[in-house]
Amino acid sequence: MSSKGFILCPHCGARIEVYRNPVPTVDIIIRWKGKIVLVKRRNPPHGWALPGGFVDYGETLEGAAIREAKEETGLDVRLIRQFHCYSDPQRDPRQHTITTVFIAEGRGDPKAGDDASGIGAFSPEDLPGEMAFDHAKILRDYLEGKY
Repeated sequence: MSSKGFILCPHCGARIEVYRNPVPTVDIIIRWKGKIVLVKRRNPPHGWALPGGFVDYGETLEGAAIREAKEETGLDVRLIRQFHCYSDPQRDPRQHTITTVFIAEGRGDPKAGDDASGIGAFSPEDLPGEMAFDHAKILRDYLEGKY
């Protein structure tokens, strides 16, 4: 699959090279009262997911993680550390994304917001089965101490 193509300039007709690049996202493993906070997605792909989303232009990864956590869970988070990046081109059925996963501590009371239809705090031994994206793999890596 080629990552570049061409379009024609609407003014002069010259060929202009155009590149398709993966889109940066963030996901946050939020620890709250000994549990992991997950959101139930309102929009496809459905399932339980780590809070997260797209990085806005001009925004840092850390800033995006803090913003997305607040928007989706209502929690204020303190980022502990960057966990790992996941880049499988098939990880998001909508488009090729690269996510940077953060580990964070949550403060406040979880409340589903933004594009979440539900929210839950799960013990590591009792995570839901229907997970969106590659979030089951991410949580497995986290719980097994990888990275």
